[in-house]
Amino acid sequence: MSDLPTPTAQRLRKPSWRDSRLLIGLLLVLASTAIGAFALSRADDRVPMYAAKAGLMAGQPLTAEDVTRVDVQLGEAGTDYLSAEGGLPPTFFVLREVRAGELIPQSAVGPRDRATAQPVALQVDATSAATLQAGSVVDVYVNRPAASAKGTVGSATFAGPDLALEGVTVVGLSSEDSVMGGGAGDTRPVQVMVPKDEVQQLVGDVDLGAKITLVAVPGAVAPKTS
Repeated sequence: MSDLPTPTAQRLRKPSWRDSRLLIGLLLVLASTAIGAFALSRADDRVPMYAAKAGLMAGQPLTAEDVTRVDVQLGEAGTDYLSAEGGLPPTFFVLREVRAGELIPQSAVGPRDRATAQPVALQVDATSAATLQAGSVVDVYVNRPAASAKGTVGSATFAGPDLALEGVTVVGLSSEDSVMGGGAGDTRPVQVMVPKDEVQQLVGDVDLGAKITLVAVPGAVAPKTS
């Protein structure tokens, strides 16, 4: 009977730094740690900014009710927008339209003396006002009394409508109960934003008894105001 070789038990060897599996595992751990640290550092770069809660229109005061705080990453562009770190200045006005949800540019707000438009209340043709809402963009037509009719009580003679303002924004309308006139000459109070240099002329036309008609601008998109 031949002698069979006796198997020898192999001892478990400690992993070596030259073991490829150990090196791959270590690299994966280091990569995961680096990615996590990078993600946290990017999150820390976010800064608080103000965004428009609803549509903002030129000329209106800017209040805390008009804005919402958002944390965003802007990098060097952060100085171009209104920061929420220090709160709103007490006497800021909107200088140009900002749509709902948009960050508020620094150039879109400023003190009262930089505002280029003022709200003016007009008694306008009720039919032309029926389809309007706050935020509608309109052209303003003025139909002035004829020269011979000025100062004549009850006169219905007018010179013909002229385009007085283009592309101004409606900021407020009265309720239907405020319609005045009682017939074909019904009027309704509507508040529009008027460029400062046009306010005097428009107020003069109103004082002379001119008829005011608002015509919606085709294709204009009204910003949401609520």
